[in-house]
Amino acid sequence: MWDGPPDASERTLVPFAKAYSGLTDEEMRKVDAIVRKTTVEKFGPVSSVTPTLVFELGFEGIALSKRHKSGIAVRFPRMLRWRQDKPVAQADSLASLQDLLN
Repeated sequence: MWDGPPDASERTLVPFAKAYSGLTDEEMRKVDAIVRKTTVEKFGPVSSVTPTLVFELGFEGIALSKRHKSGIAVRFPRMLRWRQDKPVAQADSLASLQDLLN
């Protein structure tokens, strides 16, 4: 999720969920290959990658969180779709996610 609207001059991607289910085995193999190819840093089991992938996520619940960088926690996240038709610049913003809290 972007921390600002599309027209913001300086916006960054902010992690808000870890989803490990929902894609087919073939899709997961492709995602894994892309992650390996675009990794720029590793911190133990965590990889920092050049942003290239967009996914549509589903979840069971949403709440404010002081523990997460995004300020939001989602419950039971899962990947619904790999949005290969969308560039990273068109990924959604935290404001859209925050709207779900209202």
